[in-house]
Amino acid sequence: MLDSDLAELYGVSTGAFNRAVKRNLKRFPPDFMFGLSKQEFENLKCQFGTSSSWGGRRKSPNVFTEHGAIMAASVLNSQRAIEASVFVVRAFVRLREMLATHKDLARKLAELEHKYDKNFAVVFEAIRELMEPPIEESKGKLGFRKPRS
Repeated sequence: MLDSDLAELYGVSTGAFNRAVKRNLKRFPPDFMFGLSKQEFENLKCQFGTSSSWGGRRKSPNVFTEHGAIMAASVLNSQRAIEASVFVVRAFVRLREMLATHKDLARKLAELEHKYDKNFAVVFEAIRELMEPPIEESKGKLGFRKPRS
C-alpha cells in the first residue's frame, strides 16, 4: 500500500505519517517498506494524472507490505492506528491459543491411540484427517476466455 493510502486509513496526514515512519526507520526493514523506482513513480503519476506544477504528488511514495502496514500502526498515535495495533495483538494471542489447543489435542490423541488396540486405528486416522487444515483447490485462471470458433 502507498503511504498516502495508509495515512488515510489510520486517520493522519501523509506528511505526519511519513515523519513518524522516518523517526522509526529501524522498524521498517526492506521487506516491510520500500521505495518506487523512478520509472515506477513516473508510471504511477501518469496513472493518477498527477500534476507536476499544481498540487499532486511530486516525491516518490513509500510502499508498505502487509507487515509494514501493521508496523506503521504501532508508530502512529491516531485513534484508528491504536485500535488497529490492539486488534493485531489480540489476533496473534488468539492464534497462539488456538495452536496450543491443537497441540494438546494431538498429544491426547496419541496417548489414546497407544492405550487402545489396532481395532481403533481407523477411528484415530479419521480424527487426524479432520484435524488437518483443508487443502485449497485451484479455481483456475481469472479473466475472460476467448470463445471457440
